[in-house]
Amino acid sequence: MIVIVVWLAGLGVLHGLQNSFGGTYSDDFSLPDSQSQKGADVLQANAPSIGGTSAQVVLHDAKPLTDFTTQVNQAVASLQKLDHVLSVQNPLPQTNSSGTTTQTGALSKDGTIGYITVRFDQNPSALGTDYLNGVDAAVAPLRSAGVQVEYGGPLGEAARPHAKDLTSEAIGFAVAIVVLVVGFGSLIAAGLPLVTALISVIVGLSCLSLLAAAIDFASVSPTLATMIGLGVGIDYALFLITRYRQLIMDRVEPHIAAGVAVTTSGRAVLVSGCTVIVALAGLYVSGLSFIGRLGIAAAVTVVTAVAGALTLVPALAGLIGRRIDRFCLKTPVAEGGPVAGDDAVEKSGEPQHGFWHRYAKRVEHRPWWFLAAGVLVLGILAIPLFSMRLDHIDDGADPTSFTDRRAFDLISQGFGPGANGPLTLVVDQTNVPSSQRSTLASNLQKSLTGVPNAASISPLQATSNGNVLTGTAISTQRPQAADTTHLFNHLKDVSLPQGAKGTAATTYVTGVTAAQQDFTEIISARLALIIVVVVCLAFLIILAVFRGLLVALKAAVLNLFSIGASYGVVVAVFQWGWGGTALGVAGKVPIESYVPMMMFAIIFGLSMDYEIFLLSRVHEAWIRSQRAEDSVAYGLEITARVITCAALIMFSVFAAFILSDNIVVKMLGLGLAVSVLVDATVVRLLLVPAVMTLLGRHAWWAPRWLDRILPHLDTEGEAALHQATSGSAAKG
Repeated sequence: MIVIVVWLAGLGVLHGLQNSFGGTYSDDFSLPDSQSQKGADVLQANAPSIGGTSAQVVLHDAKPLTDFTTQVNQAVASLQKLDHVLSVQNPLPQTNSSGTTTQTGALSKDGTIGYITVRFDQNPSALGTDYLNGVDAAVAPLRSAGVQVEYGGPLGEAARPHAKDLTSEAIGFAVAIVVLVVGFGSLIAAGLPLVTALISVIVGLSCLSLLAAAIDFASVSPTLATMIGLGVGIDYALFLITRYRQLIMDRVEPHIAAGVAVTTSGRAVLVSGCTVIVALAGLYVSGLSFIGRLGIAAAVTVVTAVAGALTLVPALAGLIGRRIDRFCLKTPVAEGGPVAGDDAVEKSGEPQHGFWHRYAKRVEHRPWWFLAAGVLVLGILAIPLFSMRLDHIDDGADPTSFTDRRAFDLISQGFGPGANGPLTLVVDQTNVPSSQRSTLASNLQKSLTGVPNAASISPLQATSNGNVLTGTAISTQRPQAADTTHLFNHLKDVSLPQGAKGTAATTYVTGVTAAQQDFTEIISARLALIIVVVVCLAFLIILAVFRGLLVALKAAVLNLFSIGASYGVVVAVFQWGWGGTALGVAGKVPIESYVPMMMFAIIFGLSMDYEIFLLSRVHEAWIRSQRAEDSVAYGLEITARVITCAALIMFSVFAAFILSDNIVVKMLGLGLAVSVLVDATVVRLLLVPAVMTLLGRHAWWAPRWLDRILPHLDTEGEAALHQATSGSAAKG
């Protein structure tokens, strides 16, 4: 009872602290060593009014916007007074002191669409809801006059409705209840993992919110943390409850059964949880705090899920006792066969005749056929992987209920799709002698003529101090298009350097779109490093746990097959457009740059759950019998029910998040759901038993020198389990 009270009290206190001191989430990231950030710093130092983060307030009316000059000017003046605003550009023609009218702002040819460009000293999405209320108040006169007002860019992202994934969570929970009831027959046993996982996730999200008050986390962080926390929380609780119920069926006293469940399966949970956390922490290898903090966000709920499984689950199980099977819809079952250490079964010598045992025997007879079938399936699923294109998904892919999507469409209609992602050209000529600056400007203008994929490039203008030249390039295509990437690279690597060749000038391409392109380039360059690190971690962890070189190598290689298949499905659905529209995606989109990196770390960690749980039972039988084939059959027979249920639950939790309005969440939900499905079916049912059969006793081989230095990890607490079941048998 003390443990339960502590958890409930902690839940209440943390939730209260979250409401009072919790932070906000925003997609504000910095790339200190990137050329786009250096260009932004140069602008900030020499021309603050045209530096910073730009966003658009888009205006539209059936009548020309010049009919609303008073309201537009009033809105511009009010926006200029807001904190953190560096400058505001009026879209309407302006008359100077000499009576000359000039058009410097963005107004469409028919005058019905225009946008106010607002430059902030930081990303407005990080300024909170109260700041957005000030922006709403500034443009209120325009809305009162009937003008359509939408927010674009970072300001539009700040104005998006807060993600409420309650529908996804409810669907995941509903499927989990059905799976658990059908799989184990008991309403109480089905509800216990769900309750403990929910409490653990809520505690984890409260902790994450408090961390967000001090650390910047991406807007997708709480959804990602919920997704991972629910999946592993239910799985870990399920592993413990399954062991507990089997011990109860074996006539072990409830309080002893709860302790033994933690001592045995709890060890596997702890190892699996640590593996997931280590994998997520490995994201810091990317060198990008934005990515590393996504890993931290997911790891927070993994920590609370492990803590809940090891403390709250046994506390509730001990409190419920033998009543755990009181409300049964069918004959209660727990594990798929006899538990390890069951002397009665071992002495009887009676073979197991369950479905999974018979299936394993079929694999033993034709392992090469099963291996080939598994590799063929995964190979076909992975084909789209080879055409993957990483980029940032622009606002045009969002639902039309989002203001940034409506702003995107209006800008595209009035100015062309490329106007949604302008590229700011910066030439720092501080170290260029005055006598050479005119020639430099002329050479740059020539090099910027006829640039491929450019709809327009404005003439370079000097800042007030004369040290910097700036201009704007507009792509012929939308920001997420490959042509925009080609334009960015051409400007950065060819046009600007050629124009400044032979001088001391330095050139940059900056702005929001340029920063996103730099971010994608860095991610692409470091993805291979993340993969190598994660695969090596998989190898080392399995090697340390099971002390076999080949079984560890097998686990690492199969992770690559699993991730390749899930990558392929994500590319086919989102980039190729095979069913993306049915999922609520507006057209074909590239793969968000950081999604593959996140998927790899998460899938690695999650696949270790099933790997450790299955291999620990196979290894347990191998140690006892020294018969490799029988060990595989035993492992499948024992773990089939619980792993199948766990995989179905995790699949349903992840797949339910495909309903989210956030496309990145959709990608992660689909990718993780596919990976779990592939891992629990093709990998576990075809590849693992086939490879383990082919390896035979060699799977567990390790050189003597390596065996001496490896730690001895008992992931299933076999001694404790043997003692508990022997004691109960003696009493019986």
